[in-house]
Amino acid sequence: MTMKRTFSLLLLGFSTLPLAACADDYGYGVRAGYGPGPYAYNGWYDGYYGSIYDGYWGNDGYFYYRRGLGDRVYIRGDRGHFMREAPRGPHNFQPFHGSMSPGERMQMPHFPGGGGSGRQGGGGGGGHRHR
Repeated sequence: MTMKRTFSLLLLGFSTLPLAACADDYGYGVRAGYGPGPYAYNGWYDGYYGSIYDGYWGNDGYFYYRRGLGDRVYIRGDRGHFMREAPRGPHNFQPFHGSMSPGERMQMPHFPGGGGSGRQGGGGGGGHRHR
């Protein structure tokens, strides 16, 4: 009888494990098991670095960009070339906007959506547009 009871309790305990794997705080900002994105971005850019493929505003206030789909590293742009707000007075800046989705094995410093660990899911970006 003791062996049956122990086995039953053990089985009952293991039966809750699949249910625990379903909990991910869906809808509350936690992304467990889902690829993040797309993340929208917009701002003003003076064209100094040439054309950019996509990017994101880091949690340090800088804009990080990459030049093409094959690039795995996002480069920090200078604040003098990327701005969140329209510059005052005469300027060479153009508005830009788009969206990006982090891919696997990306190096994304100061990425606000996933900690910048490089272990992001998703499929790349490419939604950059100038007006």
